[in-house]
Parts: sequence; structure tokens; C-alpha cells
Amino acid sequence: MTASAKPATAPGHRLLLVEDSETQALELRLQLEAQGFSVKRCATAEAALDLLNTDLPDLVVADHHLPGMNGDEFTRQMRLSLRTRALPVVMLTGTRNGERHGFESGADAYVEKSADRDLLVLRIRALLRERKNSATEGPSGAAFRRGRVLVVDGSATYRAFFTGLLTQEGHTVVAAADRSAALAALDEPGAGFDCVTLDLVGSAYDGIALCTEIAERRMKAPEGGGNAFPLVGMAGDKPDKSLLVAAFAAGADDVVSKADGEVLAMRVRGLVRRRLLEEDNRRISGEFGDRERAVERARAEAEAAAARAALADALEQANSDLEDANRKLTEAQAKLVQAAKMASLGELVAGIAHEINNPLAFILAHQGTVERLLGELPPPEAPEGQRALTKARDRVGSMRLGLTRIQDLVLNLRKFSRLDEGERGLVNVPEAIETVLALIQHKLGTRIHVTRDFSGRPEISCTPALLNQVVMNILGNAADAIHGEGTITVATYSDAETDMIRISDTGPGIPEDLREKIFEPFFTTKPVGSGTGLGLAIAYSVVQAHSGSLTVETTPGGGASFVIGIPRQPAPV
Repeated sequence: MTASAKPATAPGHRLLLVEDSETQALELRLQLEAQGFSVKRCATAEAALDLLNTDLPDLVVADHHLPGMNGDEFTRQMRLSLRTRALPVVMLTGTRNGERHGFESGADAYVEKSADRDLLVLRIRALLRERKNSATEGPSGAAFRRGRVLVVDGSATYRAFFTGLLTQEGHTVVAAADRSAALAALDEPGAGFDCVTLDLVGSAYDGIALCTEIAERRMKAPEGGGNAFPLVGMAGDKPDKSLLVAAFAAGADDVVSKADGEVLAMRVRGLVRRRLLEEDNRRISGEFGDRERAVERARAEAEAAAARAALADALEQANSDLEDANRKLTEAQAKLVQAAKMASLGELVAGIAHEINNPLAFILAHQGTVERLLGELPPPEAPEGQRALTKARDRVGSMRLGLTRIQDLVLNLRKFSRLDEGERGLVNVPEAIETVLALIQHKLGTRIHVTRDFSGRPEISCTPALLNQVVMNILGNAADAIHGEGTITVATYSDAETDMIRISDTGPGIPEDLREKIFEPFFTTKPVGSGTGLGLAIAYSVVQAHSGSLTVETTPGGGASFVIGIPRQPAPV
């Protein structure tokens, strides 16, 4: 497998290339972009540091020999910043000796400029893979701890040598001689190794196969389990390309020469240092995040409290405004209802005045005749005197009929004056209906015939307004709806729970689309100036005050039929 196959890392990683040579920068950029990386280039270390303040890549590739600040100092500057100290750095050196300088300054890997370009890509992919694996580790609560290293080598001499070398570096070292011991150490609860070194070419086990097993075990470790360690392979003095490709494909993050223990120590030191820095970064970020979340919660709670207070003030003001509006609406409604009652009363008074005026004019006319006859009265024994007395008696009888008609109208008007009595009581239904019919006789005249069917209970518990105002409004509308001759039927009936009054007419009826509107205030089908639109609205409100119902239906003949339903109540004691 070659680097051009792009086996290990998904495309899209962002690299920062720090190279002063235009020619070499173009060559490297084209090669890296061909492998799926996104590359941004800076010509100097100073420009790269400025860029890192605003744009953080996934990895930095830097030339060791740069104008002004060189690669070592550039890397040291990066390691001083919390923002960039855990960022992987690949150092490009002119000679092999540059490796020592690169590791000492904090670089994570070095590559000779003259080396095979595929090795550069392998190094980059391994570092990115190592960084991705270590990112799964949860933040540690410890401020400082020593690094833990597992050394796997079949040679007891090399195990002892590497153990002593790494122990001097301050690490805690666990040594394993073969495959089973290495896997057992990895499976030890709480092992949490920060780095694993593995001899790839020893005879005690298959180095590449064991590298694959360890890498797979690392990938299968649960998130936050502490097993996302870097894996460093050890080989001969100068590992060939085929071994490097096989090692990286097996999961190794780096391959170093087994012959140079100092280089191995520096490489392990750099890897462990970066892992500890990443742990510290996560811990600090977690603490800052907790504090920021606490501040945000406190701010949100304060804002919520302020919002609740503002909402409470707004609701209180809204309630006050609503109470004022309701009061004004109630006052306006009372005035409108009173105006409607006055208008209805004015119409009623005008009709009654007309009804009284007719018999009164008749009485006055007959009274003049009687006075004239009595003034010219001949002797009673004379025939002319007898005829005059008889005629005077007839005129007085007619006058008595007119006065009786006036007396009935006044009596009915006195009964109707109970309209404003608000207390419930037993009301005689037929008598109340007859009173209303008598008062609106001027509307009925001789053209409208009234049919009565009082089959219901004669007395019901209600206020007089129910049978005076409601029945009069409905009967008045029925009379207005009939053009020419017609019939109005007034019927009462009762069931176990309700007493009902049905008033039907032979008028044109009410269209289906208007039935839901006729009880709305100010809605009227009469010409402008002929009605207030409040008659049925007042009737509806009066019936509602009795917990009753007022509905409209279509009669078989096509007219309208209003049904008043009053729930049965016990008679007052």
C-alpha cells in the first residue's frame, strides 16, 4: 500500500504550510492537495503566528530554515499558547540531524526535504489520526500527572534499556516481552497508557500483526476510556519504505530507529507532552465551559426573572385596561339597551295613543249629540220626546263601550309596566301574552290573525321581563315581517324539564346564512331608520339570564318560528 492510496484519513483536513521558497511551497501544496488536504501557505513564521490567532488548522508543516524566526523558535512560540500548544507540527529539515532540534523545540515529527514525498503524507496522516483518537478522551481532573508508557520488545536487553531510559525521563514504564503480555497490560483496568512503543522486527512475535491488534483494540475502546494512545513502532537503523508503509497501514503513528535510544526518548517525550497538554486543554476548556454555562444560566435566570416581572406588570396593566374597557362596554351596552327600550316604548306609546284616540273621538262625538238632544228635549209624553230619549240612551251606551276600551288599554299598560321588575315569580303565561297582544293590536289590525294554543303550564317561574319584553319583541318582528294578510301562532307546551313558548308567523322566513347573525347587536334586515337591531339581542340576553334558550326554525309554510325554552324551577314559597 502506498501513500497515494489515501487509506487512513478522510479528505478535508486543513493544513498550514510555512515555507519561504515559492518553488518548494508550490510543489508541496500541489502534492498535499492531490491527497485531499486543504492547504494554506505563509512565507514566514511571523505571518503564520498572526494567522494562527484567527484561523486554526488541523496540522502545521513548517520548514526549519525560515527567514527571521526559524522553525525551532516558531514551534516554541506555538507551545507557549494555550490555543496552539497541542497543535501537531511536522518539521521539514535539510539533514537528519535536524530531527533532534525539531523534537527539542516541540515538533511532533520531522521529515527530510530530500525524503520520499509519500513518507511526508504518511507522517501527516498518522499525526492527524493520533490527534483524532486522543480527542475521544474525557477531560482529567488532575492538574499534573506522569506519563505512562508501555514498552513491547522481545529482547530483555532492549526492554531494560528502554525502561531505564524512559524512567529517567520521568515516565511510569510497563514492559511486555510478547503479544499476550502486551494485550494483558492494555486490558488492565485503569491502565490509561499515554504511549506504546512496539518492536516491529523482533523474532518473538509478528510485529506488524501485533501492531494491527493493538491499533484495533485502541479503536474499539469506549469513548473516554483513556486508551486513545499514540503507537510508536521501532525498527532498524534506517527502516525501508515497505516497512514504513506496512507499519503506518497497521495503525502505527510513527516509526523510529531502534538503534538511537535518545531519538526514541525525545519522540516519546514529545508525544506524552502533547497528550498531557491536550488533557490540560480539555480540563481548562471544561472548567471555562462550566463557568460560562454557570454565568449563562445566571444571566438567563436574571433575564427570565426580569421578563416575568415585566410580564406581570404588563398583565396587571392589561387587566386594568381590560377592566376599564369592560366597564365602559357595560355602560355603553346599558345605554344602548335603554335607548332600545325607549325606542320600543315610544313606538308602543304611539300605538296605544292611536288606540285610545279612536274611542275617545267616538265618545266626544256622541257626547255632543247627547247634549244637543237633551237641550232640545220635547216633553216626555210627546212622541218626539220618547224618540230623543231613546237616541240619547243609545249614544250613552256607545260612549260606555268606548270608555271600557280605554279602560282595558290602561289596565294592560299597567300590567306591562311590570317590565322592569327584576325578581322571579310565578307569572301567568296566557294572561301575559294576551296583555302584549292587546298592546300591539295597532300593529296587527285586521290584516293579521292570531291563533292561540296555551297547552303548556299556565304559570312559570320567571321575571315579568321574559314574557313582556321578549314576547313583545318577537311578536312585533313577526307583525313587521308579514306584508299584507297573514297569521301568527302563539303556542305554549311543557315537558318534564322545560317550559316552551313557540311564536310562528307566515312571513318570508329567515335565510339560513342569516340565522346565526339575527341575535347579534345592531344586526337588522329592516330598512335604515326602521329598526335599531337590538330587539332580538335584548330578547336573547333576557333568555340567557334565565339559563334558557332562544332558537329560530323554519315553519312548514316557509315562515319563521322562534322557540323560547325556560328550564323548570320550583315555585317560589
